Amino acid sequence: MKKLFSVIATVTIVAVNACAHKKPEHFVHVKGGAFKNKKSNYYGKAHIPDFYIGRYEVTQKEWQHVMGSNPSNFKGDFLPVETVSWYDCIEYCNKRSIQEGLEPYYIISRAGEDTDNRDELDDMKWMVTIRANANGYRLPTEAEWEYAANGGQLSKGFIYSGSNQVDEIAWYWKNSGKEYLTGYWVWAALEKNNNKTHPVGSKRANELGLYDMSGNVREWCWDPYLLDGANTPQGRIWKGGGWMGAEFCCEPSFRAGHQANGKGPDQGLRICRNY
Repeated sequence: MKKLFSVIATVTIVAVNACAHKKPEHFVHVKGGAFKNKKSNYYGKAHIPDFYIGRYEVTQKEWQHVMGSNPSNFKGDFLPVETVSWYDCIEYCNKRSIQEGLEPYYIISRAGEDTDNRDELDDMKWMVTIRANANGYRLPTEAEWEYAANGGQLSKGFIYSGSNQVDEIAWYWKNSGKEYLTGYWVWAALEKNNNKTHPVGSKRANELGLYDMSGNVREWCWDPYLLDGANTPQGRIWKGGGWMGAEFCCEPSFRAGHQANGKGPDQGLRICRNY
């Protein structure tokens, strides 16, 4: 009988471990390691643990299912959700985690102001901390995002996420409208050309099978944005460029920030989970 209980206990442990590492639907298991792409900001500086990341940017259908509303400027179930703030994305991660029976990754305090947030344009300043070992959804760190966009251990050293030719993998200001634009970036030309977002996964994937990590919508990361020489953060980092942005914004190494409460028709997200 003791032997039987031992066998059952062993099987149970194996089953639990298998469930813990079961890949979520529409996610990619990113094998950890050192950065392979020499163009990365983190080359020779960081080692990334295994994690899961969404194969696609979060769609409007997914957002609507969790949040019950759709803030996007360009409407369509399989278009990426946009016009979402960093705070909106943190809420989405927690609500989706709860909806799927996972432990929320974030602890959100709307009453306690984040005293490290000195951004005068941010009128919210929620205090957000993490449960580091939770299995719920979260935003990727900048390092995780860049590692995945560069193809992880399968990286071929491309300039953009999956290619050296931006038009093969990205929707950006020149190709996201009715006609291919040339010359200098002019907002009036983009408006006239009906530039906009496109259904996720419409372009070629990168080495890991991830789509739209260059272009379509800018993607929020967890990290605070620190300007060179600054001691206090100015908003949160976004990566990847978007449908109205330039080619250089689509390079995985490019980094920029936006106030955490900021929104725009080219601002979306991609989510991940601990492995």
